[in-house]
Amino acid sequence: MKVCIVGAGAIGGFIGTRLAVSGQAQVSALARGATLQALQQQGWRLRMGDQLLQAPARAEARPDALGVQDLLVIAVKSPALPALAPTLAPLIGRHTLLLPAMNGVPWWFAMGVPGLGAAPLHSVDPGGGIAAVLPAAQVIGCVVHASAASPEPGLVQHQRGQGLIVGEPAGGTSERARHVAELLAQAGFELSVSEHIRHDLWYKLWGNLTMNPVSALTGATIDRILADPDVRNFCSAAMAEAATVGARIGCPISESPEDRHAVTARLGAFRTSMLQDVDAGRAIELDSIVAAVQELGQRTGVATPQVSALLGLTRLFARGRGLYPPAAAQTV
Repeated sequence: MKVCIVGAGAIGGFIGTRLAVSGQAQVSALARGATLQALQQQGWRLRMGDQLLQAPARAEARPDALGVQDLLVIAVKSPALPALAPTLAPLIGRHTLLLPAMNGVPWWFAMGVPGLGAAPLHSVDPGGGIAAVLPAAQVIGCVVHASAASPEPGLVQHQRGQGLIVGEPAGGTSERARHVAELLAQAGFELSVSEHIRHDLWYKLWGNLTMNPVSALTGATIDRILADPDVRNFCSAAMAEAATVGARIGCPISESPEDRHAVTARLGAFRTSMLQDVDAGRAIELDSIVAAVQELGQRTGVATPQVSALLGLTRLFARGRGLYPPAAAQTV
């Protein structure tokens, strides 16, 4: 099986190294810059505890150098995907499966959901450019329950978790989803095949919705966020809005925000991925995590004033640091 990792950063490198070490697939990477050079010179590298896993890597900067793949693991940051997606055509054949291992709401999430209309979510797929080149019919949904970092190009440091959930976007089960799950399980991941992958994605988003942007705004780890009663209450109110949206789109949340806070608190002084991006000067994944919730609220008639406030404040913060696109020029 030919597998290509698009975006060999922390999560992409984690998945790519485990697959390459397992020997169950021909694994390549589409990369650029220092990451491309590191992969070509030193191969896949993953540090897990005291162990360093390594395997030779084929890495290229151009998709046409790799050709059509059986499985495309898309692990880029969501702000990069609209521009990147049209370039991936040489990797995608009629039977290529697409596995987006990304944060937040994916481009295919609203497709086929009653009441949401046919238009793609503008917040994650402006103009529908991603859906036009990454067919939803070829997607296997994926939720990553793992944390990793990339202390230097081409090197991944595993932090916690090895869980992956995969499933058909339309729901139910399929042989192709089970086949992808088996491949990843053989590489050492803890796999679940879900009949309701959209719900699994929404549940993870519900937990990330507030912790990520609040940490980016404040520079605080999640233990400090949850220890402040006013901030905690604000987070709970935004999560309640998102739960109402979820109920309208077939992704009900059975827990209370306080239930989720109790689970999150177990992570201790954890630095969210958005806070890590701010510290590193990288574009933040605000649209797929927060703006998508606001847009889904608008489409389903659910008011989201707390989510909107969080979006606006974080957007202003990020724009001031060049981590989010500038506002469109206004004309009068």
